[in-house]
Amino acid sequence: MSLINVENLEKVYPDGTSALRGVSFSIASGEFVAIMGPSGSGKSTLLHILGFLDRPSSGKYSFDGKTIADYTPDEIAKVRNKKMGFVFQAFNLLPRVSVFENVKLPLLYSDVKRSLHNELVMKAIKSVGLEHRANHESIKLSGGERQRVAIARALVNNPSVIFADEPTGNLDSKSGQTVMEIIRDLNEKEGHTVILITHETYTAGHAQRVINILDGQIASDEKINHRHQANHFIK
Repeated sequence: MSLINVENLEKVYPDGTSALRGVSFSIASGEFVAIMGPSGSGKSTLLHILGFLDRPSSGKYSFDGKTIADYTPDEIAKVRNKKMGFVFQAFNLLPRVSVFENVKLPLLYSDVKRSLHNELVMKAIKSVGLEHRANHESIKLSGGERQRVAIARALVNNPSVIFADEPTGNLDSKSGQTVMEIIRDLNEKEGHTVILITHETYTAGHAQRVINILDGQIASDEKINHRHQANHFIK
C-alpha cells in the first residue's frame, strides 16, 4: 500500500489563483522522491498539502491509508509530530537555544516518555555528526551545521516521512553535499521515505524518482537510473 496517494488534487486560492490542477501520484514507503519545478509552479503548495499544513480545494489526499478529510485536528497534529519530519531552507531553529534543546523540541509535544528524551536527542544529533556541538547555541553554527541540526530535529521522533524543502538553498556546495549525503543515508540506510522539494537538478539527482511540476500540473514523473554519487556533487 502507498504511504501517500494523491488523486486529482486541485488548489485554488481566494483570489482565484489556481496553484494545483489535477495532480495525481502515489509514493510508496521507503521511496526517495524529488518534486521539481520553477518558482510559482505549485511545488510548495503541494508540499504544504502533503505535510498537512494546508488542505486541497478538491481531489483526494490519503496518508498512511487515511484521507486528510478523515483526520480530526488533534489527529493531524499527532501525525505531523510523530510521522512527519520537516527540514526547511531557512532552518527554523531557535537561535539562542542549544543544539540539544532545538532537537528536543518535537519530543516535548509527543507522547514519548520523558525518561527517553535525552537518549533520543543524542541519537539524532550523532546521526548528523554534531555530537561535539550539542551544547552550542544554534546561532553560533555555520549554515551547514544549522541545517544538520534541523535534520536531527526532524528525525528525533523517527518519522515515517521526511519533507525536505529546498534544504541546500542557503548553503555553499560543500555544506550542501554533506546535507544531501545525510538525507540520502536516511533513505538508503535507515529506510525513511524522503520527499525533496527543489528547483535544482543536481540536488534532485540524489533521488530515486523525479516528479516535475509546471503551472500546477505534473509535466513528468520518472525513475532515475543513474543517481548522483556522493563524490560527484557539483554546484
